[in-house]
Amino acid sequence: MTPEPVVTVGVIGAGAVGQTVAAGLVASGLSQRLLIASRTLDQAAALAADLEDMRQAAASPVRSEARQVAELVSCQATVIAARAVFANTRTSEVRMGGADANAPVIRALATALRGYQGTVLVVTNPVDLMTRLFAETSGCRRVFGIGSNLDSARYRITLARLLAVPADAVHGHVIGEHGDGAVVCASTTTVNGQPAAVPLPEVGAALHDRPGRIRHGIGRTRCGPAGAVLSTLRKALGLVDGTEELTAEYRGDWLGIPLRFTAGEPIACLPALDPDEDRQLAAAAVKLRTAYSSLAARRPTSLNLETM
Repeated sequence: MTPEPVVTVGVIGAGAVGQTVAAGLVASGLSQRLLIASRTLDQAAALAADLEDMRQAAASPVRSEARQVAELVSCQATVIAARAVFANTRTSEVRMGGADANAPVIRALATALRGYQGTVLVVTNPVDLMTRLFAETSGCRRVFGIGSNLDSARYRITLARLLAVPADAVHGHVIGEHGDGAVVCASTTTVNGQPAAVPLPEVGAALHDRPGRIRHGIGRTRCGPAGAVLSTLRKALGLVDGTEELTAEYRGDWLGIPLRFTAGEPIACLPALDPDEDRQLAAAAVKLRTAYSSLAARRPTSLNLETM
């Protein structure tokens, strides 16, 4: 029996990623209603109108509506795809370049949704830090970041190409940081159920270069993150069971780990790591913990959500 769609999903942010996530939600029919919030109500209304055109053309059951952020408390799940307007000039640790600019946005949203009972998926970078910041500011119990999910999808695509096998034959994870501290779990990667010989230098180079090539060509990654959001929502909302690599709290740190969802409830299922992978994961945890401590120690900047 096919599960009934959830009643309402929210998306905060009507930029490139928010638009792509919202369009995917309308096309998927995952919910009955889609509530859109953004910098201004006019911006949210414009995206909702565009999505209603899509609904009509595609015969989708999903109704899109513009709302203020606080009105999204009725949603079963909310996707945070908002970001500040800033120029990121970094050539290394690129995702970390958004920490100072995006932290006030995430704090403001978390304050507006304090005590929210639904599932929150954070897309905003640096996603590991922003996920923790949202969770600790809002007090919400179910907050996840989608970065390692996207990294894992890219890993499976890359390894499949290098080994000349179908992507669905590859099973393996990328965990830790969504960034330069990502950990490829090569020791437990399999192809068609058999241990795989992973060419780590080639894999590492491909994973490092792929986001930059996408940004250079179209300005911003959008479809990959949207796909990760849709896949995660199906599991987090209990529509299907399965595993997703997500930023979550694990042994006191917030970093990407595999979570096995059964009827919507997650359980950490970290694969066995070899000594080098274990060392890399510990280093990623220290890096993220240190970066978050520095971010949290800075004086919060007030932000009006109407001009986010």
